[in-house]
Amino acid sequence: MLSDEEAAALAEIDEAALARTLQELIAVPSVTGSAAESELQHQLAGRLEWLGLETDLWSMDLPALRAHPDFPGTEAPRDEAWGLVGTTPDGGDGPTLILQGHVDVVPPGDRSAWDGDPFVPRVTGDVVHGRGACDMKAGIAAHLAALGAIRAAGIRLRGRVAAHFVVGEEDGGLGAFGTLRRGHRGDACVIAEPTAGTLITANAGALTFRVTVPGRAAHASSRERGVSAIDAYLPLHRALARLETVRNAGPDPLLAEYPIPYALSVGTVRSGDWASSVPDLLVAEGRLGVRLDEDPADARRALEECVTEACAADPWLRDHPPAVTWPGGQFAPGRLPDGHPLPGVLRGAWSDTAGGPALRERGATYGSDLRLYTAAGIPTLQFGPGDIQVAHSAGERVSLRETVAVARALVVGVLRTVGTK
Repeated sequence: MLSDEEAAALAEIDEAALARTLQELIAVPSVTGSAAESELQHQLAGRLEWLGLETDLWSMDLPALRAHPDFPGTEAPRDEAWGLVGTTPDGGDGPTLILQGHVDVVPPGDRSAWDGDPFVPRVTGDVVHGRGACDMKAGIAAHLAALGAIRAAGIRLRGRVAAHFVVGEEDGGLGAFGTLRRGHRGDACVIAEPTAGTLITANAGALTFRVTVPGRAAHASSRERGVSAIDAYLPLHRALARLETVRNAGPDPLLAEYPIPYALSVGTVRSGDWASSVPDLLVAEGRLGVRLDEDPADARRALEECVTEACAADPWLRDHPPAVTWPGGQFAPGRLPDGHPLPGVLRGAWSDTAGGPALRERGATYGSDLRLYTAAGIPTLQFGPGDIQVAHSAGERVSLRETVAVARALVVGVLRTVGTK
């Protein structure tokens, strides 16, 4: 089932080098917005140049991007952001396939929960442990291995391959947004998010919301003279739980396997500044899931109307309405167009290189850069090593065998998509 060129490129996959690359990437603590995030972009630029790619490494104009009406939002503070794109220099009339990955990782959290330093990769048998192992430095390592194998085999491409390595995915998609605004485009895109042996062709969206609830301060010994903002918030919390139930009725078939496809979760609640005072303010922040094909403006409206209705039924809130705002990351939903050939190409590539069960198609309940590429008219799916269930946890890990298998499938998928001369 493999052509001579495909077989030649697969023979150039260097599994030991891939494992080293993955560990070197994990060792850079590229937390979103940190200096190490920029450091890793510069390191990766050197790798792309070594692979012979035409490399564009640039400092993003943050004020201009933030002022754009479609800016996806951010949560982590930052002083700089670097874009990085490497494109194969050969190519003719064939299509351009984008291999995309984000270099940023979430903070490690409570370090005592880790078995060692989260940024010192630990290998146990086939498994590499560490922050960013599956989300998504294994995917970046697989991209680099696939590009290296095609180059080592001396294959001339009819089209082009473009590696888009981006920052700021975890808090909104700044890097992908800036890369697309710079004019980097392609005919299709594969994002190497962890997909656990499936193809993810659709993402739900996610919006960060903030509800500010007023109370009335008083000394705790005469609390009847005040109104606790905590007590005032409780009917809103119950109303938001009911809204989640309503919004999850009849999900899209691509998300039907999930218990709560469009989760609505309150993640932080802050109130009070003194134990013996009645708190006069509560600020709750959370995440609102956006349904597939739903305009984020409609999702915002649904939550705002829910809060308004709950206030109308409460004597205090009716006269002291909370404020609802939308800070931080704003992930719209997105999906690959029906009937696009990319899933079939990758299924065939996986079958011909890895064997075993065919890649199943499904959606994901979280937001990703997929929606930015699809919004730009670039058909996009996710396919990468690892399982999202262990991402962002102290148990984050990835299988080296799976990472190699993904790299091998990408080699064949690239060659069958862009063509050869």
